Amino acid sequence: MQEHEDTRQSEERHDREAFYERKHYYVSVQAGSILEDPEAAAFELEIVANEEELNRLQELFEELSSEDEAEMAHFTSHPFGSAPVERMNSAYDGFIEGIYKQLYELGTPETKRHIKTMGLFPEGTLS
Repeated sequence: MQEHEDTRQSEERHDREAFYERKHYYVSVQAGSILEDPEAAAFELEIVANEEELNRLQELFEELSSEDEAEMAHFTSHPFGSAPVERMNSAYDGFIEGIYKQLYELGTPETKRHIKTMGLFPEGTLS
């Protein structure tokens, strides 16, 4: 009985450690993709993240994609628009900003330098 409990605890500890283990990932914001293999496709930025952080970033990409689809549907069904374009753009920009903030937090030093040079954030807002 004790041996079974020790094995279960060891497996749980291993699962927790794997969940928080940080690995390198390669991100294309344009494609909305996060890759483990830098040779698999083109990427713009490199990050170091654990599974939880990776899931959060993936959720942001999914929200951006949903917003993009909603905008496309809106403009297709209302070519002259019923919602102000500024409001639609503001939502999209908010998602992009959230993604780049997350990428900055997880980024390698080179990724952080690149994001700072993009001019998305006022001076001093990124640590």
